[in-house]
Amino acid sequence: MSQPHLSEQEIIRREKLQAMQSAGVDAFPAALYPVTHYSVDIKDGFTEEKAANFAAVCVAGRIMSINDKGKVFFIKIQDTKGIIQLYVKRDNICPGEDFSFWDNVVKHGLDLGDIIGVTGYAFITKTGETSIHADSLTLLTKSLKPLPVVKRDDEGNVFDAVTDPEFRYRQRYADLIINPDVKDTFVKRTKLINTIREFLNAQGALEVDTPVLQALPGGAAARPFATHHNALDTPFYLRIANELYLKRLIVGGFDWVYEFSRNFRNEGMDRTHNPEFTVLEWYTAYKDYFWMMETTEQLFEKIALALHGTTVVTVGDKTIDFKAPFKRISIHDAIKENTGIDVSGLDEEGLRAVCKQLHIDVPTNIGKGKLIDELFGATSEHTFIQPTFIIDYPVEMSPLTKKHRSKPGLVERFELMVNGKEIANAYSELNDPIDQRERFEEQMKLMERGDDEAMFIDHDFLRALEYGMPPTAGIGIGIDRLCMMMTNQPSIQDVLLFPQMRPENPAN
Repeated sequence: MSQPHLSEQEIIRREKLQAMQSAGVDAFPAALYPVTHYSVDIKDGFTEEKAANFAAVCVAGRIMSINDKGKVFFIKIQDTKGIIQLYVKRDNICPGEDFSFWDNVVKHGLDLGDIIGVTGYAFITKTGETSIHADSLTLLTKSLKPLPVVKRDDEGNVFDAVTDPEFRYRQRYADLIINPDVKDTFVKRTKLINTIREFLNAQGALEVDTPVLQALPGGAAARPFATHHNALDTPFYLRIANELYLKRLIVGGFDWVYEFSRNFRNEGMDRTHNPEFTVLEWYTAYKDYFWMMETTEQLFEKIALALHGTTVVTVGDKTIDFKAPFKRISIHDAIKENTGIDVSGLDEEGLRAVCKQLHIDVPTNIGKGKLIDELFGATSEHTFIQPTFIIDYPVEMSPLTKKHRSKPGLVERFELMVNGKEIANAYSELNDPIDQRERFEEQMKLMERGDDEAMFIDHDFLRALEYGMPPTAGIGIGIDRLCMMMTNQPSIQDVLLFPQMRPENPAN
């Protein structure tokens, strides 16, 4: 096995490891380490009056600084909750005449990044810092690769923070260590998802799992990742959406189902797009898109309150209020509001003329629905900062949506726009199998024209609809974009623990 190129520091650390192993010190012990307390709990809870509660503590964490005072070391370690100082005195660690452990491990073996455990008691130093007086120290893991140096003052303020996205996204494990605020983003992401679960479960919704590998990539207009199942000798696709499977469950008799779906789309990457992403979809029988708008408002209000204690959330230089109710406007009126042009009665040729007039370049192989989508995206989408439901889309844009009950040529659909981006997409679901077949056939015509995002005909789904699906409302919510907003992060990569990146040189 070839050795990677080692820096001077990496060579020195390996030499220290070898020296400790030669002295009989296990730098990677297997035994359980009985942690009893965390840094923040000690720092927040310790007082002289409560000293007895912290007379015997056991903590573990990663060394972030070492101050060598000869026979005394001041070491700061970082655990999962924060940073705390250790007071490590030779005569306490090695109470007899044998100082070999002190010399081999503490004095000459420890480095920044090593993981250690100590037992002892909490106290307050002469400088007023809550610390742990160490009675024993155990090396739990030797760090062989130095972390980037991040300077902190006595108050914990960070200087020379590591901000390089290439490093942070590729080596998220290191990013989490040296930029502990990053961890808070992902704690909030989990809290957000748990809040949604609590909201849906309380109303009787059932969480389900549906296939990630699909014979037909359905439920959305997107370019799929293709693969091959060797045993079945059949092409398969990573799912672009889970919609059609969840609707099959509504046919089967479930009234309300939901899934946090990991989806995959073989498309571009940018600040708001990652090829692998998370969507919440739910479907509820006997409801419509008006009910769905009201329920969505309630959910978003609840999320904001759970994460921030208020419905008002700061996103970049914007202040967004998630207090219900949200504004509602049709997609045609939205375009008209921003361009002065009424596109509601235009055919494909007329829409292409408007795009040309507004200097919007559009592909030649897309139809009426995609043209309206392009017009909205170029002229209007970015203008909706406060939560707004864009409603009543043209039928050509929505092959899985029920036709509008009172407006010919439109469907009962909404998209929720926040901060100029789509966060949710919802319908009164199409449950007429004959109409659905015709919509699929129109999609196939677009595919033949070269639209690689057009939908396949899913014959099994049509068969399910023929058994009868009750009137149903459904929604998809982009969890990653929602997390971006609720944690005030500028890029989708900042809310994904391990975003996709181009493979690096294996020698690095």
